[in-house]
Amino acid sequence: MPSSFQDLLIDSPAPHILRLTLNRPEARNALRVQLLAELAEALRQAEADDQMRCVVVTGGPKIFAAGADVREMADVATAAAVSEQRQASWRTVHDFSKPLVAAVNGYCLGGGNELAMLCDVIVAGDDAQFGQPEIKLGMIPGAGGTQRLTAALGKAKAMKFVLSGEFFGAAEALATGLVSEVVAADKVQARALELAGLIAAKSPLALRLAKEAVRHASEAKLAEGMLLERQAFNVLLTSDDRREGLAAFLEKRTPNFKGR
Repeated sequence: MPSSFQDLLIDSPAPHILRLTLNRPEARNALRVQLLAELAEALRQAEADDQMRCVVVTGGPKIFAAGADVREMADVATAAAVSEQRQASWRTVHDFSKPLVAAVNGYCLGGGNELAMLCDVIVAGDDAQFGQPEIKLGMIPGAGGTQRLTAALGKAKAMKFVLSGEFFGAAEALATGLVSEVVAADKVQARALELAGLIAAKSPLALRLAKEAVRHASEAKLAEGMLLERQAFNVLLTSDDRREGLAAFLEKRTPNFKGR
């Protein structure tokens, strides 16, 4: 893997396992364009490497990712261009054919939660907090959050969290089926690697086909919903409420939304 990566730490803690660690602690691992591009590139290389059979994605022992980089998205003109770059990276993550295990501690919000939901197995610490708080900024999830959260939690729960922006804890995430299992916060990394080892010991061909089959069962109607989400996201990009929401966040005040 290239040593030029700045936002991503890469190591192979065990045979056939690659670990990708989001590495922007000063920004709570906010998913700026560069971080997503590095993540996508690392996955492209892992896809081509027959020695890598399972990938663990983590933010480390304190936080997974608190969402998109708000400062990067604040300017409307920049946001439109950035949005297209981000979507290209998201597609690479979605299309990755090998198993992905998310190791989640602390905040897993917005784009962070969307990234975790793109993984095939989620191991969460009992300190984990999940949510899609985009509504607080006059926006909606833009990388599948409305669709995958609904598939995992059901309409009633998903509506509650998407419309309110409230967070929910690991116990509720487990009870509703968002995460695969919950362990003590200090055991997350070890358990994720243990599961990755169990997975990596299996037939690579069987793993790929099993992932494809299970994904088909859960995403057969996803494409239509993703298109609708994307259209709504693009409408909001140029709204006054979006500009006000981002400005209020950066200025640490309560937004004054006008509905336009």
